[in-house]
Amino acid sequence: MFAVILSLVPNCLAQTKQFHFTPTPEDVVWSRLERFGGKNRDREQTLRTMFTEAGCKPEQLTELPVKHTPAPNVACTIPGEGGRVIVIGAHFDYVDMGKGVVDNWSGASMLPSLLEAVTKEPRRHTYIFIGFTDEEKGLIGSADYVEHLSKEQRARISGMVNLDTVGLGPTEVWLTHASPELSTPLAILAKAMNVPLYQMNVEAVGSSDSESFRERKIPAMTIHSLTQKTLPILHSWKDTIEQISRKDYLESHRLISGYVVYLDDYLDSPSRDSPGTN
Repeated sequence: MFAVILSLVPNCLAQTKQFHFTPTPEDVVWSRLERFGGKNRDREQTLRTMFTEAGCKPEQLTELPVKHTPAPNVACTIPGEGGRVIVIGAHFDYVDMGKGVVDNWSGASMLPSLLEAVTKEPRRHTYIFIGFTDEEKGLIGSADYVEHLSKEQRARISGMVNLDTVGLGPTEVWLTHASPELSTPLAILAKAMNVPLYQMNVEAVGSSDSESFRERKIPAMTIHSLTQKTLPILHSWKDTIEQISRKDYLESHRLISGYVVYLDDYLDSPSRDSPGTN
């Protein structure tokens, strides 16, 4: 199904508070997308390097080994002032056909830029930015990550936002598998920013790392850009950077940057106002 999801936003929501965020410069975002070379282990190391370049301190950066998998998960944890957690994830592995830029260096390489948006000022939530290994072999990296969380750690996660296959077109949400507490603020912000946002449900064609969290009753959502027309690009020799629309990719980055910052105010808040942006 392909439909605009801005209708999720109640008309009665007034723009009662100003909302500020600073996205990473577009040239930097695109240059990170261009660093897609190498096999999966190389990509994990590149992502780790980009986290460091984006300001992740050594004590915040962690490699998380996954059994029987050469490349570990890699995570940067940005401590917040409260006890709640927001996870932003994307898998960096790819099927060894094409360059694996669409699926899913497009999502993984955006993580350091989102980290930069979050760290501009102190946040209530702790943010965990994580690159998952071996999604293509059955969500192995994300499943292992969730499996090793304690019951208390899982309970502290307010939401998990997954990026998978971004930039083929406008921003989309897998809405039938999205927790409303995550999809609604994205629609609110898209409306405030006048950015197109669509729903495209993909359960008939595959899965993604958000499902590992949903299975443990953790609110989760996948942001993507896939359509029936672009589906044949995945897992094929067509998966190259030339398939990415620079305009759509950078517009998605701008929206998602604002969104991950807005979640800090929106989630676990007694007052969920619609933001004004400037």
